[in-house]
Amino acid sequence: MLDLNYVREHLPEVEEKLRQRGLNPEELLGGFRDLDARRRQAITAAETLKAERNKKSEEVGRRKRAGEDATALMEETKSLREQGERGTPPQFSFQPKPHWELGEQLGVLDLERATKLSGARFAVYWNLGAKLERALANFMLDLHTEQHGYTEVLPPYAVNSASMYGTGNLPKFAGDLFKLQEHDLWLIPTAEVPLTNLYRDETLEEDGLPISVTAYTPCFRSEAGSYGKDVRGIIRQHQFQKVELVKFTHPDRSYDDHEKLTRDAEVVLQRLGLHYRVVTLCTGDMGFGSAKTYDIEVWLPGQNLFREISSCSNFEAFQARRANIRFRPAGKKKSEFVHTINGSGLAVGRTWLAILENFQQADGSVVIPEALRPYMGTERIVACRK
Repeated sequence: MLDLNYVREHLPEVEEKLRQRGLNPEELLGGFRDLDARRRQAITAAETLKAERNKKSEEVGRRKRAGEDATALMEETKSLREQGERGTPPQFSFQPKPHWELGEQLGVLDLERATKLSGARFAVYWNLGAKLERALANFMLDLHTEQHGYTEVLPPYAVNSASMYGTGNLPKFAGDLFKLQEHDLWLIPTAEVPLTNLYRDETLEEDGLPISVTAYTPCFRSEAGSYGKDVRGIIRQHQFQKVELVKFTHPDRSYDDHEKLTRDAEVVLQRLGLHYRVVTLCTGDMGFGSAKTYDIEVWLPGQNLFREISSCSNFEAFQARRANIRFRPAGKKKSEFVHTINGSGLAVGRTWLAILENFQQADGSVVIPEALRPYMGTERIVACRK
């Protein structure tokens, strides 16, 4: 796999090297200059849209802080489904494979034995595949706690109905959850649930806001209604792991903190060298409790598509009202509801498969991104025996 900038700056040399190897440059690189020019034009256009959207978002925040009506501008912003791409997609001299083929060939992903253990939509990771999952979790947690100001939490993986109600999972989404029989306990669909409910029925001090917490947990989802979708690989699982980011913030600053949380999630992809885009969801695509949502989508060359890897939402006071999470403004007797913000920072399984697909080599191995090498103790994943 060659760096795109190198190919762009040394195209004649690359073409000659391909000829020396008995390959046809036109077949492999035909139309490269035209495609590259169009790609850069698209990135410029996306950056322009991103800047316009950011400007409107800032104006929304200003109007809210000034007590002005921002409804029309918010609707205009929400209706914009903007795609701003970041990074550079990898270029291959071969047809890239999807992660389920790579994982099986490398001996690091075992879906057949997982089915024997638990049924469909579960996975077993072996050897460096299991270590890559652990390395990603540690890398993300270290980044968010040491550089982004989050406090790490290890919460319960089963919570009561009140907690599910507080975040809006109950009663509307009961069919998407796993419930423990004979107990008022539900397996968490995301660490957002226990993290947000940490302060349920509490009143926080204004000068302590924002509060930023993060957790690495398994997540359990029934995937009701999704049968037949994403059946290959580990895109849609009943159990997967995720690093979650949650903020409790002052209403006047929630949109600024939402932008910061989204950037914190983006940094993970930037440090790993993965190509991605940020999408602003229109109103109809957002969760029913969200006031504004960004989806971060990572590029998967083995499947030739972008796939969501994080969804970052500002719930304003929706969850705080349900969970009764308040703060006490300085100099005032009456408390107010905080605003809650959350997002994946990131979904570990989808980051795992993105690394396999983006950093695969012609010999079938996978190069480990430099940021992960201290956690992995190796620079490459090669085939191993299970």
